Amino acid sequence: MVDQEGSASIVLPIAGMTCAACVMHVEHALRTVPGVTEATVNLATERASVSLEPGPVPLAALQASVAEAGYGIATADAALDVGGMTCAACVMHVEHALRSVPGVTDAAVNLATERARVQYVPGLAGIAEFRHALEDGGYRMVGVAEAGRDAAAEVERLSRTAEIRYFRNRCAFALAVGLLLLLGSFHPFQSLPGADWLFGLTLSSWEIWPWILWGLATPVQFWAGWPFYTSGLPALRRGTANMHTLVALGSTVAYGYSGAITAISTAAPEWLAERGIGTGLYFDTAALIIGLILLGRFLEARARGRTSEAIRRLIGLQPNTARVLKEGREVEVPVMELAVGDVAVVRPGESIPVDGEIVEGSSAVDESMLTGESMPVDKAAGQPVYGATLNRTGFFRFRVTRIGEETALARIIRLVEEAQGSRAPIQRLADRVAAVFVPAVGGVAVAAFLFWLLLGPAPALTYAVLTLVAVLIIACPCALGLATPTAIIVGAGKGAERGILIRSAPVLEKAHQVDTVVLDKTGTLTEGRPVVTDVVTRSGSGCEQELLRLAASAEYGSEHPLAVAIVAAAEERGVELADVSNFAALPGQGVTGEINGAQVMLGSPSLLVEQGIMPGPLADDLARLTSEGKTPVAVARDGVALGAIGLADAVKPDAQESVARLRELGLEVVMLTGDNRQTARHVADDLGIARVEAETLPGDKVAVVQKLQAEGRVVAMVGDGINDAPALAQADVGLAMGAGADVAMESADITLMGNDVGSVITALRLSRQTMRAIKQNLFWAFFYNVLLIPVAAGALYPVFAALGGVPVGLEFFFGDRGFLNPVMAALAMAFSSVTVVSNSLRLRKAGV
Repeated sequence: MVDQEGSASIVLPIAGMTCAACVMHVEHALRTVPGVTEATVNLATERASVSLEPGPVPLAALQASVAEAGYGIATADAALDVGGMTCAACVMHVEHALRSVPGVTDAAVNLATERARVQYVPGLAGIAEFRHALEDGGYRMVGVAEAGRDAAAEVERLSRTAEIRYFRNRCAFALAVGLLLLLGSFHPFQSLPGADWLFGLTLSSWEIWPWILWGLATPVQFWAGWPFYTSGLPALRRGTANMHTLVALGSTVAYGYSGAITAISTAAPEWLAERGIGTGLYFDTAALIIGLILLGRFLEARARGRTSEAIRRLIGLQPNTARVLKEGREVEVPVMELAVGDVAVVRPGESIPVDGEIVEGSSAVDESMLTGESMPVDKAAGQPVYGATLNRTGFFRFRVTRIGEETALARIIRLVEEAQGSRAPIQRLADRVAAVFVPAVGGVAVAAFLFWLLLGPAPALTYAVLTLVAVLIIACPCALGLATPTAIIVGAGKGAERGILIRSAPVLEKAHQVDTVVLDKTGTLTEGRPVVTDVVTRSGSGCEQELLRLAASAEYGSEHPLAVAIVAAAEERGVELADVSNFAALPGQGVTGEINGAQVMLGSPSLLVEQGIMPGPLADDLARLTSEGKTPVAVARDGVALGAIGLADAVKPDAQESVARLRELGLEVVMLTGDNRQTARHVADDLGIARVEAETLPGDKVAVVQKLQAEGRVVAMVGDGINDAPALAQADVGLAMGAGADVAMESADITLMGNDVGSVITALRLSRQTMRAIKQNLFWAFFYNVLLIPVAAGALYPVFAALGGVPVGLEFFFGDRGFLNPVMAALAMAFSSVTVVSNSLRLRKAGV
């Protein structure tokens, strides 16, 4: 995305991150690249948002810097069917055209198959960019053989699937062998019938047994545990550390110590005895540590894969193909080949491919994926339709008005992705902790090792090693890194499903602090258009139907909002209109005309008075309508007042209940309107709103928000019009109704795709629930480390010593002296990350 000044903001998929420390390392690597002004990395989405100075994107430098830090920028592959190639020179031209697309790392063309294979960075390049590059070079893209309609989403899905399979296979192997090693570590097991068959060797003596265990543990350590080495050890060379560093060090210490004991006990057992070093082996501990950490990564990967389901569901709503009219015939074409101005055909039960305007036919369209409203919306010629919405009943044709990234669906996906990839201010606390956490844990582990080595019970080296391993394993900061982003991802996705588009994580965090909601009356609390509310007739002058007939006949054809409302009311009541002759409009006052030989006058009460027509008995009714905030339109025939019609901007059906619910949430509600104070007060009283700011000009709306903020309030402004945009921007949180003006939506922090006030409540409750989940996640992540690191360091040894030993039933957890079993440390560490992600996923089922 490039702004008007030429600077750019790009999103890069990052591979190889495991914990909060990785986030810091990748951000540092990106910020060191010349031209980068800012970089923010999200562990949960595994993406980096990078702001750049004006100029070309330094992709090669970014890739090199990230690779040097031990990570990678993920790439995707697409296979394009290219038309228009005729010779070998075309191959070079097409390759050059594709390689010139920013974000493309390689391109190869096969003339025989007329296919181009492109390697690129999702987010920087895509199918649309490839098509434009080919067309600019005089060629055309006739199809996409691979990569689907949304390559980036497909790549992410496949990557996540591969990651899940990767961890599952290694986890299963490590746990299976680890349990076997655990059983094999018990002497009674070695003499069981069939043990020799199980291990494939005749176990004639105890001397060979440790070597068998060593042999079984080695593939676990260096195959199943290989990802910990490839990611963790290079970090040490760069003077940093991450979660995999701790796991690699911890498991290697257990494995290496056991290997050394095995070798020494075979070659010089008396050397160990003389120094009081135990001969216990911990191959099972090393294997189970690796297996349990991999189990945690496997479960975490599955859970994290579900956090972005909202995006994938939205992408999956758009059909692959569309039927368009070409030379009078219906032709099925890929959606990506549609162009603005094409006329497409949609039948009942089909999804609408892109945005457009109906030119023929009518239907009821399910727009719940946009607005969150389950009721279908009636559509007729001249009305808009949106891509990925579902045509329920009728057959219609529509003219394409927006395609690709310009459609409403693409905009929703883009906003949700930006929100999910942004960082909430509350995450800074976890970031600051993570910056020093891993080095501090290393220091604690070494200190604990030295303390127990020098002052611990015999065999001191064994207990010192166990303590070192337990501290390194239990303190991995993965939960800290996942606490905030996973909740933000789920919360933003949940909002999108309910028709609530949240611009960024800071907005989601700020919204939960709102204590005052300012509601613009017109279009927010009311329908934004006048409707007939009263039909009052003068005694003896005839029925209401006749009064409506005369008024609607006189106003028929006028585009004035009051005239449209009167005609609509007559049509709803089945009133048959009459022809009008000698029609004349009186600007700002009303209209006159002749109907069936009678002179009819329609307009403001003052118009009738000016024409010498006295309202008479209607005076009280006219005053009542005015006091109720309604607009009275008087009707006269042949110089005699017949009655009046009251019109008002009708309050939305859910407005009163929604205002009451806002107050139940502890929020003060303020109504903002340009209407006169009498009208505003009447509407506010009906809705139960105590504070009203009336007769406000567009510029005054900003001043009202500023005044509330000066009172120390956190203000949410809700509006839908162009004149609301400045106030939306000034408010702490701006919420724009989706049916309003685009400029208002651009100025808002949250866009409500629906047009009801209830969406405001949903948005604010979603913010509160998301922040509650984040705080719960951070609490457990911090509490877990504060509580368990001392336990892993041996803090319970004096307690159990005072009790005379470890109680029965706790020996497996704390051995016979009170030192935490490193296997339990691995289990606790894996459980912490899964707990954080699972707690965030609860938001998917939260009632908002």
